Amino acid sequence: MDIEKVNSMDFGEFVDVFGNVIERCPLIAAAVWSQRPFSNLEDLEKHFFAFIDALPQSGQEGILRCHPDLAGRELQRGTLTAESQREQRSAGLTSLGADERLRLAELNAQYRARFGFPFVLAARLSDPAAVRRELARRLHRPPAQELRTALGEVKKIGHLRLAELLGAHPATL
Repeated sequence: MDIEKVNSMDFGEFVDVFGNVIERCPLIAAAVWSQRPFSNLEDLEKHFFAFIDALPQSGQEGILRCHPDLAGRELQRGTLTAESQREQRSAGLTSLGADERLRLAELNAQYRARFGFPFVLAARLSDPAAVRRELARRLHRPPAQELRTALGEVKKIGHLRLAELLGAHPATL
């Protein structure tokens, strides 16, 4: 899809197409639509990320809470968004053994208890061992640093999703 097509979309179509660029946050796409026309993918992306950056901390944490646990209950129940399902599958998280799932569930629970939101990672850039290592490493960070890191991961995910929607090769992250 080219940027002219994006700029010609009506509100409903834009939200339908871009509503899950930021996981389960179609309101962001609804707000970004008002910023048309976009000059290119980077410009479109800039508006998504500026919206996130302009939110108070409670809003940023809310965005993080919209993300599922990696290899968590939603994956087991089949209730992930299509995008999250693809991303977790590409990271090998859909084929974990019971022991691996249990270990990730324990780490996810510790992380959520410490920070108040789920561990967010651009899964398609990872594998199960790297997910576990990163989760264990980030679990001990100061909360303000972890909030910044988690929002950076949201932006990586958004970047990859936008690039996929527009048929662009994502730049190196």
